[in-house]
Parts: sequence; structure tokens; C-alpha cells
Amino acid sequence: MDTLEHQAQSLPAPTPDRPLLGLTALVIEDSRFACEAMRLLCLRSGARIRRADSLRAARRHLQVYRPSIVIADLGLPDGNGIDLIAELARAQPRVDALLAISGDTHLAADALAAGADRFMSKPLQSLSQFQQVVLAALPPHHRPPGLSALSDDTVRPDDIALQDDMAHMDDVLTGPCTPETLDYVAQFLAGVARSAQDAALEQAATALAARRAMGLPTNEEKRVIRSVLRQRLTRQIAI
Repeated sequence: MDTLEHQAQSLPAPTPDRPLLGLTALVIEDSRFACEAMRLLCLRSGARIRRADSLRAARRHLQVYRPSIVIADLGLPDGNGIDLIAELARAQPRVDALLAISGDTHLAADALAAGADRFMSKPLQSLSQFQQVVLAALPPHHRPPGLSALSDDTVRPDDIALQDDMAHMDDVLTGPCTPETLDYVAQFLAGVARSAQDAALEQAATALAARRAMGLPTNEEKRVIRSVLRQRLTRQIAI
């Protein structure tokens, strides 16, 4: 028996209530808040999790480890997650499940065309929805026998992770902002705001994205975003 076969046989078998038991997921996500939600979903499902917050970190990780599941955000600080999905879809041996996730649902077709098995829309907090999508992407031998025990549970990431995201974006806006930086800030904060159900922050991020799309000055939009971020940081620190 070779080493890989022995390791496969020694892994714990999935169960209906923990259908991803024995599997490892690499989550490529730059938002601490979104990644914390994914961590809770994976752990509740039985999967181990590793995290990368950029394309560079993900590629470095994949040189050493071979996860069973890759969940790639499409908007990353150093590039487009679709590029990595295309690489992994062509790689041999291929990961068992290759999933794309984004708050921009119009990117789903591009992600699937690049080779993703499934697309997940942010915010994703439903345990049953997460398990159904991942299980549908996995080969049959990785699925638990019988019907999975679907749960109505949802997860709520710790607010400390949300504060980390806010502080990070405040730091980014403090430095020199190229057009690409502003596009990234708008995309990042819109996704975080939707996950946190923060309508004011989402509105500010959407306004920045709209001004950038029209090629108009964004000084006022940046000021509004920084004001909202400072309010959120002050409020969370007080708690």
C-alpha cells in the first residue's frame, strides 16, 4: 500500500451531520470577517481549514499542501481569483472541489467558464447551503452515505474580525491611492458591508465604485468612507 492510499484510508469518514470530515479546505479570502464565517462553516461541517489572503499566499501554500477543497474569492488585493481558478482547473492532479465565491454575482459565469465547479454568493452564513454546494462539487467517494442532516443554523463571525477589516481599509486609504487601489477598496468594503448588514457602509462603497466607473473625482467619496470607517472603529472599540 502506498503512502497516499494509506493516508486516504486512515482519514475519518464523513457523517451526515459532519459531511466534510477528513477533508481540508483552502480558503483564499482577504476579508478577515468573511474568512471567519467560512472558518465556522468548515469547522461545523467537519473540515479542516487553511487560509490565504492573496494570490501569492495561495500559490505558496499550494506548493506545499494539496487541499481537498479550494474556495477562492474573486476580488483579491494582488489580482483576480478567476486566474487562479483557471490554473487549478488545468492542474494535475486536480483538487477534488474548486469553488468560487464573490458578492458580485455577475462574475459567476466567468468563474464557471474558468473551471470552477460551483459558485457561491456572499454573504454566505447558512450551514446547510454551504454544505449542499460543497458536497455537490465533491466526487461521490467523499460524500457521506445516505442523506445529509441539513441544518437551519447560521454562523456569525466575531466582530473583532470585522474591526480588523475596517482598520485595514482605513490604513489603505491613509496612503497613496491609485485608481486600482480605489477599485479594490470599493469592492472589498461593499462585500464586507453586505456580510455585516451595514447599509451606510455599503452605500458609501457603492458611491465610490460608481464615481470610479464614470472616471470622476472621488475625494468626497473617500472622505465619506473614512468617516464611516472611523465611526465603526470607535463604536467597536468602545464595546
